[in-house]
Amino acid sequence: MQDIAKWIEGKKDFSFARLRGTAVCLMMLVLSGCMGGGLDMFGKSDVDRSVSTGTVPVAKTSDGLSDAVTVRNAVSSADISQGGNNAIPWANTTSGSAGVISSIEEDSASGVLCRRFTTTRHSFEGIAKFDGKTCRLENGEWYLTSFGPRS
Repeated sequence: MQDIAKWIEGKKDFSFARLRGTAVCLMMLVLSGCMGGGLDMFGKSDVDRSVSTGTVPVAKTSDGLSDAVTVRNAVSSADISQGGNNAIPWANTTSGSAGVISSIEEDSASGVLCRRFTTTRHSFEGIAKFDGKTCRLENGEWYLTSFGPRS
């Protein structure tokens, strides 16, 4: 019985040593692919040029004024009776742009109610500050008289 136990013990050591050696070889094989040239089993080490990257296209409306219209709507619907310096966030799902209107000043010196405003615009093109002005027509609709990046 002791001879069988010794034989089994000897086999355990052998199988663990073999398993450990196999694991080390397998790790070296896998890591060699991560460390540069790999194994190059097929003799071809050219760079795959079929994969390319590019820029994300910016969604635009047919008139190109989608963000301006969104900002105009936020400015015209703002309650500035509490002061026009409250930050008003806006977002345009059509273009993916968003921003914060930082100031609105109301003026009716010319007999027409107008609001000058400053906003940021966060888009795929970057972050920029814009100034604009919107005025209310006699029928109650608001129209933009100016909207553009701050110079």
